[in-house]
Formats: sequence, structure tokens, C-alpha cells
Amino acid sequence: MAAISPWWSRDRHADRRPFLMARGRIQAALRGFFARQGFVEVDPAALQISPGNEAHLHAFSTRAIGPDGQGHPMHFHTSPEFACKKLLAAGETKISCFAHVWRNRERGPLHHPEFTMLEWYRVGETYEQLMADCARLLALAAEAAGNKMLRWRGAECDPFADPERLSVAEAFARYAGIDLLATVSPAGETDREALSRALQAAGLRVAPDDLWADLFSRVLVERIEPRLGFGRATILYGYPVSEAALARRSADDPRTAERFELYACGVELANAFGELTDPAEQRRRFLIEMAEKQRIYGETYPIDEDFLKALERMPEASGAALGFDRLVMLASGARRIEEVLWAPVADPADRPDQPELAH
Repeated sequence: MAAISPWWSRDRHADRRPFLMARGRIQAALRGFFARQGFVEVDPAALQISPGNEAHLHAFSTRAIGPDGQGHPMHFHTSPEFACKKLLAAGETKISCFAHVWRNRERGPLHHPEFTMLEWYRVGETYEQLMADCARLLALAAEAAGNKMLRWRGAECDPFADPERLSVAEAFARYAGIDLLATVSPAGETDREALSRALQAAGLRVAPDDLWADLFSRVLVERIEPRLGFGRATILYGYPVSEAALARRSADDPRTAERFELYACGVELANAFGELTDPAEQRRRFLIEMAEKQRIYGETYPIDEDFLKALERMPEASGAALGFDRLVMLASGARRIEEVLWAPVADPADRPDQPELAH
């Protein structure tokens, strides 16, 4: 097998350059959209006390050495969300950012350890407005790339068509024949045994140690996500409260939360919330997430107490996070995320053993 040229070789760079040029045009178009809407672009620091408190997100960590020589654990953020919400507490009302973020244990055609997250927040506006924002961003990206369709692995999605809006409960019923909300109480408590029986009836695997969240994810990954965003984008909304740690409860059904995800060509592009601003409830959810992280991975991350204090002053708001590199991929026709990154992170698995340095 012939060795693959490094990304910086002239031949590979020439192949990637059209995608990188499209990346610049798309970023400029999206920046223009937010500027016309009156947003302030912010640039939050990547090094944080807590990288985020979701069970299945893994951070890159380091130690900060102070002038006294003492070291303190720090983490590179998995999202700029905590910093952005502190800015809302400080008085900003419309902010956006293109932030480099880091997620460990992730590498593949759609995943990269360092990538760019586009986040934006609107004070005093509902998450339905963010749905409209997402639809407009898809169209702007395609226009900037010079394409009429979003494409991924032979699938197509019309970025100019109104997205389908599908609730999570509707998706479970349509694609798996499962009454999801029958397994969630009005208080948001989940019934693992009821969901287990539903999965078995639908012909899906159930392991003895699966929790309700594991079963939920299995249906989502195996039966639902592969069918979303074909022909036109899909907005999947109304997640169970237990699957929306940073979102407030829905006013029309307390079993669900104001969270949606945007899909195109079966690819998840964005995740958005009507933001939770109750610090006590947020702490409770973080502790649940960290208990789950400890159970599965044997580790936890600290809770950012400064963030919880900021929530006491943060106004009602909605916010969205969009994987910018994935959007560029679909708009430009790239096959792998490395094709739209100017300088991809080296993959140690692809490098030959290095000779030991002489002492």
C-alpha cells in the first residue's frame, strides 16, 4: 500500500484548496448575516475551569502553573457555552462566535479533536427563532460555496427548502413504533423497563446494564438519525428533559425540553436550547451527568461555580451551537473533515515510530 502524503504536501494541498477557499467564503457570509442582525462577535478563552459537564464529552486537560509555582488543573473547552452565557449575564444581548473547541476520543470522517463551533445567543427570543436562523445559514453556506445542494455520501439536501420540523416523540413513533413519552413521567422521571420492552418489541438489542439513556440513544442512532435531513433539512425538537441538561422545560409538555437538533443528509449539524437559567436545577442536572460519567468512564469534571453564579443574573435567552466544519463539508462536497481544515491535527496512529533521541 502506498503511503499517504501529509496534508502539507503540494499535491494534497492543491486537492484541498478549493474546499478551504469555500470555507473562507462561507465564514464571511455567516459573519455578514450576524452583523446585519446586530450581533456582536465575541472571542471567549478556550482554557477553562470546567470543559463542560455532559457525561459523554471528553476534554483535553492540562495544568496551569502560577507565579508561585503551584499547578492547577485546567481544561480546554468542549464548547464556548459557559463563557458566552457569562457574557449574557454581563449585559450582552446578541452574541456570536467562531470558537475553536476540543473533544477527546473523537476522530473520523465527521469528527476531529480540534474543530470550529459557531455559537450564537439571543436574549429575550425563543428557540423557534434559532430554527429560522439555522434554515437561513444553510442557504447562505450553499450560496457561498456555489452549490445548489448540500451533499454527503451520495445523499442530497435542498438548503433552500423549509426544514421539516419533527418532534422526538413523533420520530420514535414513525421510525421505531415506540411511544417514547409513555416512558417519561410528568416530573421527567424515566421508566427504563417500559422503554426496554418497547425496544425489544421493535427488534432492537437491549443489554442488562443498559440505562434508559442508553436505550434512548440506541433508537436515535440506529433508527432515527440515518433518516433525517434527506431532500430537505430536519429540525428534531422536544427532547426528553433527561436528554437536555442545559435546556429549560417545554411550556406545553413538562416531560420535554426546549432543545432541537438540525440534520442534513443524516448528519447532525446544530444543537440548540431555550436556555435553562435556574442555577439550582442546573447544578442538579450537572451532578446527574457527572455521576453517569463516573459510572461509565471512571472520571468527572469540576462544576464551574462561577457559571452557576452567572445564571442567577442571566436573562431568558436561546442559544445554538453549529459544527461549522461539517456545514462547510456538506456545502462544498468534501468527503472528510480534514479536507476543510487548514492544518489538521496530526494523528499519532498514522505516524511511524520515531527514533529515540540520543541522551
